[in-house]
Amino acid sequence: MASFNPRSKSHVSLMFHTGASIPGDHAILAGGGDTARYIKFADLDEVEAAAADLLAVVEAWCRSRD
Repeated sequence: MASFNPRSKSHVSLMFHTGASIPGDHAILAGGGDTARYIKFADLDEVEAAAADLLAVVEAWCRSRD
């Protein structure tokens, strides 16, 4: 499960609720708790710059869910 935080006005936050279990080394993921990981984007330029890393996270997450 993943979700966006719709209340933030200064950035977009994409949270992977079980992100700690996503296999691989994904420097784009932030957070140090036991379960969730998140990615913050300040603007569209940051999203576009991180597109390959974001895709790698999503693909690893989907493969781990199969």
